[in-house]
Amino acid sequence: MAKGGKSTGMGRSDRLYDLVVILRDGARHTSRELAQKLKVSERTIWRDMAVLRSSGVPVEGERGVGYILTAPITLPPLNLSMGELEALHLAVAILSEAADPELAENAASLATKIDAVLPENAPPPSTGWGFAIYPFADAAAGFRHLPLLREAVREKKVLRVTYRGLSDERTTRLVQPLQLEYWGRVWTMTAWCELRSDFRVFRLDRIEGLIDTGATFRDEAGRTLADYLARSNL
Repeated sequence: MAKGGKSTGMGRSDRLYDLVVILRDGARHTSRELAQKLKVSERTIWRDMAVLRSSGVPVEGERGVGYILTAPITLPPLNLSMGELEALHLAVAILSEAADPELAENAASLATKIDAVLPENAPPPSTGWGFAIYPFADAAAGFRHLPLLREAVREKKVLRVTYRGLSDERTTRLVQPLQLEYWGRVWTMTAWCELRSDFRVFRLDRIEGLIDTGATFRDEAGRTLADYLARSNL
């Protein structure tokens, strides 16, 4: 269900891209016209225009008048792999910490634009969404774990994790890694946690130790990624 109340089959990132494609013709388009084309409400279009502006897309206009793209120069759409997105994230994060204020400002602006078109396969956390939220050192802390975690998800390896929670409490637990997700600045791992006998989502930058136990796991009813996703969608 779209935010404006009408049903739509596309996510926000797809809709934002479609809006830019429509506006690239150089003509002025009313919110009613855009809403009809994209099968959403006018209120949704107003919100999308605000997102495009905050992301640096040169859109001018207002409700009742119409919208127009003032600068037609845009990059073509890119399909990035998760590895490529990770590399881009690293580059932008490093630049955002640069001593050159202009370079850091432009890196933050680029980060906002990237965030605006990231897939919305899950709702973003209330905080921590975006390249510029976490200090680079915190975000980079989890990168060293990615090779082993990718392998563990692929080959169903049981891992021993030493984890520091948000309250700084440290625990050691056995987990069955099910999925890795990228949130624009932070990687997370969804896993079945033996300590809690339940699903848990771990931020990679808060993992202090990671050991391959040598054991593997098999899918069990109630412990699979499909089970977790089904529960999340209730």
